[in-house]
Amino acid sequence: MNKFLLKITLYSFTSCIAIFVLLLIISFVPAYAQSPINPSERLDSVTVPFSAFNVVSHDATVFNLEHEHATNWLIEIQNKLVYENPNGTAVVRLYDISSAEKFVEIGMGSQPDHKFWVAVNTPADGYFVIKDEPTNGWSPDKVITVQHSSNSGLSVTVGSKTAVDELDVNDLTIKTFSVYGMGSTTDPPATNSGNMTLNFLSGDPAKSPIFYMPMVVLAGTAVLIIVLVKTKKRN
Repeated sequence: MNKFLLKITLYSFTSCIAIFVLLLIISFVPAYAQSPINPSERLDSVTVPFSAFNVVSHDATVFNLEHEHATNWLIEIQNKLVYENPNGTAVVRLYDISSAEKFVEIGMGSQPDHKFWVAVNTPADGYFVIKDEPTNGWSPDKVITVQHSSNSGLSVTVGSKTAVDELDVNDLTIKTFSVYGMGSTTDPPATNSGNMTLNFLSGDPAKSPIFYMPMVVLAGTAVLIIVLVKTKKRN
């Protein structure tokens, strides 16, 4: 009889623990689903007209963003330009706030080759190309993603293809970018219509209410497993 009562008590205790853990996990689900606003989150969206690319590099068209995008950021580039010149390009330079001599360069050549390159310029090391694809490097139907984080450095993808993976650039805070597309002032215009859209998103993940959700779920699951194991041993 005592053993029977003990089993009932242990079963009830285990059930209570399981229900508590389940309720704890469920309480986080609405927050996760609604994706609450991260107070550190910054968003900028810029649509660059084709005419902005019909200049040479030393006359590049400069854009100042409303927000600073520091350390942990992501940029999506959608190139819908129509190229006039088969030798024309569309070049985007993302400047670090500390110096105009520190920037990441993304280059997209015209059809049919669709040349693509990624380069970095720093005051100490100068200009060096990280990735250079002479043909089929990009296409208008694929989003180019440039991202940087404190843990992983700089990465660039074209659609699902990785062009640059976790390059250390010693941090990068963006407030300004520029564009150009002509190699010489005597060249014909690089583009004749269309545009390029750049979406900037940044923020500190640790300031998001859902940042700790995986750890809470893991801890709750671990507690439940431990209780179940101990209960089984007692039985």
